[in-house]
Formats: sequence, C-alpha cells, structure tokens
Amino acid sequence: MRQVLRVSNETDGFMDDKSNLRAALSALTAFFVYSTHDTVVKFLGGSYSPVQIVFFSVCFGMPLVTFMLMRDRSDGNLRPKHPWWTLIRTVAAIISGLSAFFAFSVLPMAQAYAILFATPLLITLLAIPILGEKVGLHRGGAIIAGLIGVMIVIQPGSEPLTLGHLAALAAAVCGALAAIIVRKIGRVERSVVLLLYPMMGNFVIMACILPFVYEPMPIQHVGLLGVMAVFSFIAMLLTISAYRAGQAVIVAPMQYSQIIWAALFGFIIFGEAVDRNTILGAAVIVASGIYIVLREDGGASEAKPVLQSRWRPEGIMPRVGPMMRWQKQSRRH
Repeated sequence: MRQVLRVSNETDGFMDDKSNLRAALSALTAFFVYSTHDTVVKFLGGSYSPVQIVFFSVCFGMPLVTFMLMRDRSDGNLRPKHPWWTLIRTVAAIISGLSAFFAFSVLPMAQAYAILFATPLLITLLAIPILGEKVGLHRGGAIIAGLIGVMIVIQPGSEPLTLGHLAALAAAVCGALAAIIVRKIGRVERSVVLLLYPMMGNFVIMACILPFVYEPMPIQHVGLLGVMAVFSFIAMLLTISAYRAGQAVIVAPMQYSQIIWAALFGFIIFGEAVDRNTILGAAVIVASGIYIVLREDGGASEAKPVLQSRWRPEGIMPRVGPMMRWQKQSRRH
C-alpha cells in the first residue's frame, strides 16, 4: 500500500513539474509575443499619435473579443452592480493603455518596461486601502526597494524628467488600480461587464479625440495595426493557457522576460543602447517583484493581490483576469 502511495505521489509530482514547465513555456511565448506587439507600437508611434494607434487597434481587436463573448450563455444584463468602481476601473484602463503606448513610442523600450514593471509593487501597495490587505515588514521593504529601483531608472534631478517617463509611471499606477479593482468587485460583477466597458470606453474616448490628431496611414501601417490586434489576442490566449496549466508563482515572474526582448529589439530595430542605470534599476524592480510573488505564494498574504492579478496595460485586449473569470462562468452555463 505504501509503495502504491509512493508511486502515486511521484507520478503526481512528475505531472505537476510537467504542467509547470508547459505553463512556463507558454508564458514565455506569450510575453515574447507581447514584446513584439510593443515593438510595433513603438514603430508606429514614431509617425502617429497614440490616440490614433489605440483607436484603430481597438477597432481591429474588438471583433475578436466580441466573437468570444457571443458564446456567453449566462443570464443578466450589462448594467454594473458597482457603477462607480466600474467607472474608475474603465478610466484607469483607458489612461493605462494610452500612457503605455505613448511611453513605448518615446522612451527606449527597456526603460519603458523597467518602469512598467513597478505595477506589481503598486498592486501590493493599493491592496492596503482598497482590499484592506496588511503589508508586513518584508513586503513593505520590497515595495520601497522596488520604488527606489524606479528612481534609479528615471534618475530625477540628474536627467530631465520627460513626458515619456511620466506616461510610463501613469501607466503603472493606473494599471495597478485597474487590476486591484478587479480583485475588489470581480466576485460579484459580471465578467462581461469588466471586459466590455474598458474596450467601449477606449473606443468612444479615442474616437472623440481622433479628429484633432489624425494622420493618413498607408495600407502597410493599417496592416500593422491588424497584426498588433492578432498578436495581443494570441498573447492573451497563451497567458490564460499558462495560468490554467501551472502555478501562478511559476507563471507570474515570466513577465519579466519582456525586458530581455525589449533590450534586444530596441538595439536591433531602433539602435537603442541600454544604459547602466536602466539595467541596475530594472534588476532591483524585478527582484522586488519576484520577492513579493514568492512571499504571497508562501502564505504571507491571504488576499494575494499580485498572484491573483494578471496585469497588462489594456490598450487593445482586455485584461487576462476578467477573461479567465468569464470563461469559467460560461462553462458553468
């Protein structure tokens, strides 16, 4: 009997290792695709306003998401149960996506990613007032260290603080706020509401601003917008697959692989060199983020706001977290 149990446990452990490996590879592929998507954003950002890029990207991406949501068989309407939280999340998602697109357009890619990587730290920080989460000495120290890493990257005082740096910081703050609100209302709010409102908000707001910034686009650039939508959709599906296959503590740190691709693409395509401060600051931010993930996985937090938040600026596609909830709900029906 003991032998059977031992064999069973070894088999389960082997399957868990295999699932985690598959999840890690899926996540690495997803974040490679995201990095390629962001490279296209930077390329187009040299010629067009981020408003125009977001608007047409949403136009291409919305049919893909709408087609998926048409399979929703659950009863209910699209009226939010928490209208104010939904409004704040929608505004935060719009600002996050637009700011991230602008940051990618004007900053070196590695530098933009380094600042955006502060999002998990800010999620942990915002969990205190919004979720009532308690942050102990260890995670509090990791947050402070990570924010120091951000200061190392942007070098306030020694270098002029540009709109690109402010945009990246705004994207990180608003992205964290949007993610934490999903944790706040996600259990009672319909996932379709969480998915559609930011997309519709992006479409309406960008459409209102577009006449003031519009520049004619050749067909090749229009095609790149379509490629962006497809890349974002594929990356979202790969991320969902990764979180389903393996443990969140394995998948979450894979997002930091984007800075490798950012440095590589930035150097090859745009001739960007990665300076020493960006490398040092990014290392501090990444180490802080991974430490928080490991602390949450070890049971240091009941709410686990970072592990349970799948953050990514909501430029074209909705956040992974609400999409995963929607798929679970649709299966039940």
